Amino acid sequence: MKKNLFLMAFLLCCLAVFAQEKKIAVGIAPEWNMNSRYYFAGGVGLNIDHRLPINGAIGLNITASTNFAAIKTLEAAATFRVYSPEQIYSGAFADIDLGLFFFFENQTITPYPLVGFKGGYRKLLGSSFYIEPYGRIGYPFAFGFGIMAGLCF
Repeated sequence: MKKNLFLMAFLLCCLAVFAQEKKIAVGIAPEWNMNSRYYFAGGVGLNIDHRLPINGAIGLNITASTNFAAIKTLEAAATFRVYSPEQIYSGAFADIDLGLFFFFENQTITPYPLVGFKGGYRKLLGSSFYIEPYGRIGYPFAFGFGIMAGLCF
């Protein structure tokens, strides 16, 4: 197991060093949202996206939330992102998210289809690090606000 993890890390580092341009971004975000029937929820999101030849990206987003009581949620969504035309792979963006939403309450799991829209701004800090404040709306959650931080490879 340790050998496999080391090999994967080594290959990722090699890809990052030898890539002519950065095409993959990985990030993590704390989030405040309304993924609960009662009160607000706190969550954490993980994101990975791949730059497209056009001014956009496709990716995967996973968000786990809790209202710190009985309700927990898990979202898994495919994302399609378009950036503002001024900058490539940074600047203002709009996302469309499609996936599944799992609602955990009283030892039952209820799945829902997920449709969401996200907007924000990706600010590159140096050549590899970025921050990204964002807001989102959708179904079955109502809204979410967060700030993602990550690396571009």
